[in-house]
Amino acid sequence: MPERQVRPRLAEEEATSRPRAPGILIGIGLGGFVDGIVLHQILQWHHLLSSEGDYPKTTVRGLEDNTLADGLFHAATWVAVAVGILLLWRRTANWRWAISGQAFFGWVLVGWGLFNLVEGLVDHQILGLHHVREGAGHQTAYDLGFLALSVLLIVGGWLVARLGERDIAKTS
Repeated sequence: MPERQVRPRLAEEEATSRPRAPGILIGIGLGGFVDGIVLHQILQWHHLLSSEGDYPKTTVRGLEDNTLADGLFHAATWVAVAVGILLLWRRTANWRWAISGQAFFGWVLVGWGLFNLVEGLVDHQILGLHHVREGAGHQTAYDLGFLALSVLLIVGGWLVARLGERDIAKTS
């Protein structure tokens, strides 16, 4: 293959692969923020340990323990976002023009979906630490809807990232 054709293909691969890990990490962190801020704090549907019998949200001590667990959870999601931004910065310092914003956004959606999927399977189903909407009728339906949204985010994000790759291929 002539040298001219090899370089554009490498540029295409770099433009779409460089934002992959940072996008996924930032998506995991943002997914955690949305979960914690919207479901834990604004709607108050659950806390991290609210289904665990030793930490009832109906007592002051239980609410204190749940608030601490929620805070540690938010700290971990903040670290994921910070590491994702650092990786993105390091990978793009000399190549900002070569990054596909669409691919990056797609990988952010994949990361958000991965966060929701793992959190939904581990915390809701396996460990039973809490459920999406505790005490509401159809609690299982909320949990399954959360998992379905997770899969949609992963698949949709992957498709958006692939479209970003195709757009770069067309411009090369």
